[in-house]
Amino acid sequence: MNIKNGKLMLAAVALITALQFSFVSCSDDPGLDNYYTTTKEYASDYLINRSQYSQFVQILQRATGERDDLRLVDMLGTYGSYTVFAPTNDAIDKYLAGRGFSSVDELSKEDCDTIALNSIIEQAYFTTDYSNTQYPKANMLEHIMSISCDSLVKDGEVYLKLMINKTSQLVHADDSVCNGVVHTVDLVVNTSNDLLPTVMRADSAISIYNEALSVTKISDSLEVYMDESYGFATNKDRIDSCTWTNDKLCIFTAQEYDNVAYPEKRYYNFTAFMVPDSILAEKYGITNLDGLRAKAKELYEPMYPEDAGVTDETDRRNYLNRFISYHILNRLGTYYTLTSIDGGKLVNQFNRRKWDNCDWYETLMPYSTMKVSFPSGSQAGLYINRRGVQSRADERGVFVRGSKIAPVSDGPLQPNAVNGVYHYIDDIVAYDAVTQNVVFNDRLRLDCSTLSPDFMTKLTDGETARGHSSLNPSNNGMYGRGGQGAIAASNTDHCVGFKAGYCRNFEYTDNTHLHVRVRVLGYWSYQGDEVTIKGPFDVKIKLPPVPEGTYEVRMMTCTGFASRGIVQSYIDGIPQGIPFDMRPGGVELFGYQTDDALGDDDAITAFDKAIHNLGWMKGPNCYSPGEKDSFGGTTMRGLNNTIRRVLGHFYTDGKSDHILRLQQKMESGGEMNFDFIEICPSSVYNNEYYAEDKW
Repeated sequence: MNIKNGKLMLAAVALITALQFSFVSCSDDPGLDNYYTTTKEYASDYLINRSQYSQFVQILQRATGERDDLRLVDMLGTYGSYTVFAPTNDAIDKYLAGRGFSSVDELSKEDCDTIALNSIIEQAYFTTDYSNTQYPKANMLEHIMSISCDSLVKDGEVYLKLMINKTSQLVHADDSVCNGVVHTVDLVVNTSNDLLPTVMRADSAISIYNEALSVTKISDSLEVYMDESYGFATNKDRIDSCTWTNDKLCIFTAQEYDNVAYPEKRYYNFTAFMVPDSILAEKYGITNLDGLRAKAKELYEPMYPEDAGVTDETDRRNYLNRFISYHILNRLGTYYTLTSIDGGKLVNQFNRRKWDNCDWYETLMPYSTMKVSFPSGSQAGLYINRRGVQSRADERGVFVRGSKIAPVSDGPLQPNAVNGVYHYIDDIVAYDAVTQNVVFNDRLRLDCSTLSPDFMTKLTDGETARGHSSLNPSNNGMYGRGGQGAIAASNTDHCVGFKAGYCRNFEYTDNTHLHVRVRVLGYWSYQGDEVTIKGPFDVKIKLPPVPEGTYEVRMMTCTGFASRGIVQSYIDGIPQGIPFDMRPGGVELFGYQTDDALGDDDAITAFDKAIHNLGWMKGPNCYSPGEKDSFGGTTMRGLNNTIRRVLGHFYTDGKSDHILRLQQKMESGGEMNFDFIEICPSSVYNNEYYAEDKW
């Protein structure tokens, strides 16, 4: 079905939920029931029975990947869940011509492996599932793939077309087979084996930033991919590192079992935000590296005057080094994973008229943090260092637009690097006076699943621990169900554990168990995910950097379960109050009352102040757990067991590390639901003119 010019703009701005409008031919409308239960052909039969794929079938018959005992064509003939991007014979001919070959027979076994593994994802993804984004699961070569929407003019009419990695067009899509889906592409799917600096250097649109990365040698820091020393000390540990099949690692949590496995390999990932040369010239008149040096000095000299004499551009204190390193994160941040607004159901859990969903991340610039927001409304999109709500000021009258991140459809043309991604942004970002004194003069709410870069670094399946998918077919694997049993084979929720020593920003004892839970909409957890810590644990967490000032630290948790523990908190080694018993609910702990029961605004404010003085706060009012088609229902503020505990206070000069320690005081051990922490400046929690908002 084609879309005329007058309809193109409407289609382009939407998160297209019915991409059968694309310039592809859809032979059937799959629907949820057909994802796994259709009685059609297996993927291998589908390809073998159609002559236009005969050369791709030859390649599949020779390809085995790392498993010499299983041809990939045979794998596609078994029950499972697969997405196959099948190149036609014409597409294979183009590939062969580009290599100087005339026949598939001239390809090596390694060539066949690369083509085949690049073309298969071990999860079924229809075009109605994702658009203008990156697939959450990698292909079988462990590379991330993207799907984007573009326009095509044909016979005077404008069509939408779907592109894989911006190079291969879907010319026929969504043929559901009994073990997944087959899409037909006009070119062999291309992915890159290059590291991030190499991929970025090939992009002439960002030459000035690339030069800055080179002279500061920050690009050298991005040349790492795998931790070659990664491994566990004993054979038992290795057995425990299975892929969600070991029943001993179905971990009981509150009232259900989590199916946990440890990463098979340990990778390092990066995310870079790059301003194109054209924008630097248009907004700032910057046309070369010297112009960027001058801009860096303008931004950072007022904040760090003591570093004015640092001329070595490889020194992290140098102004150009600060400038470019602030644009980089040491984790994987795709467009829909930098916040929890993933294009799926989770968007309905938030009151987005009152709250811009956001997350906060430490950057490569020492002692600096970046805020990433996803507002709704007329300025919907992904932004860095934005403050406000939708397109207006927040309740304290502050609005800062921030820098907008380009969506996948408008982003770089190159395929992703094996160790990260980069995004175009429409303005420079800096840890300057506006960021530190205005944007960060606010409560920082940090989901615990973001506190370690390892929680957001890809695993061998291409996903990350944060937001790791389950095998729940009703949500196409995006969300778990929770409440499953202690038998791994029947527990489809996949959670990721981390051994001591392999979790950056965390230090804990060997008898501490820690895992990131799969995201479940029904959990009494902010954003549906959390970190579970069990045993006689003793955990130290490096807090993200914040500007100079006095701060209050709080922990959001879910109380009221007998399996919880008694936790003592320390900040920078100093005990903070008495231990916190997590087993009772809010009524027993501080006399919890709902806002409706309290009555008018004055009574609600007085109650909030009274419990805060005792070290407690209700949960946030912006989030409501449960399956939802739109925001509504009881929020976390209205639940007596989803509460915040004030852990303590600290002062920082903005140039030092600060450590939160959480220690289990029950000798028999216990568990802690580690949901989010808040780092709140005194200008917010102790402001006589503006009470802290309830969101």
